[in-house]
Amino acid sequence: MTGLPPRIVLGTGNAHKVAELTAILGPLLPGVELVRYDGPSPVEDGDTFLANALIKARAAHAHTGLPAIADDSGIAVTALGGEPGIHSARYAGTGRDADNRDLLLQRLGGADDRSAAFVCAAVYVTDDGELQTQEEWPGAVTAGVRGEGGFGYDPLFVPDGADGRTAAELTAEEKNAVSHRGTAFTRLAAAIRGEEPSGR
Repeated sequence: MTGLPPRIVLGTGNAHKVAELTAILGPLLPGVELVRYDGPSPVEDGDTFLANALIKARAAHAHTGLPAIADDSGIAVTALGGEPGIHSARYAGTGRDADNRDLLLQRLGGADDRSAAFVCAAVYVTDDGELQTQEEWPGAVTAGVRGEGGFGYDPLFVPDGADGRTAAELTAEEKNAVSHRGTAFTRLAAAIRGEEPSGR
């Protein structure tokens, strides 16, 4: 894969994620127009973050004919055996972030071990091949919601090295510089530019 394409489709319909990816990738892929995917949502039936990211990117590429970027991400909680993991967005079955957070806190209860990590698998799919990477953001789950920023589980997650603040209490710039998604897409963008190999 050589040279940057004029347009890349972002394989997600999540408005929060589109905004975050545009903020992260815009400076890393200069001159590339990042297009929001508006096609049918594929069935995410993979059993890993990487498998689901590839499902989304391949679907967006097939539907639009454009090179496609997608990710699959979630939170893995040690005391829950890695749950909710790939089911993070659908954990409570309602599609509401608040319900997912409530269920996580309920299942975690008063566990002493509250360590967790956000995980992001990011992929790039073109006619010429596929690039991929996966990154983690370690931290711990709080006892309750804090912060107004971010989305998903951000108000429950205190990243290592964040001075006790949740991901939702970080600025967007602070979060994107160190988060699972920020680091994964920084690596992926470097691979797209041909500056480093992808894959972990």
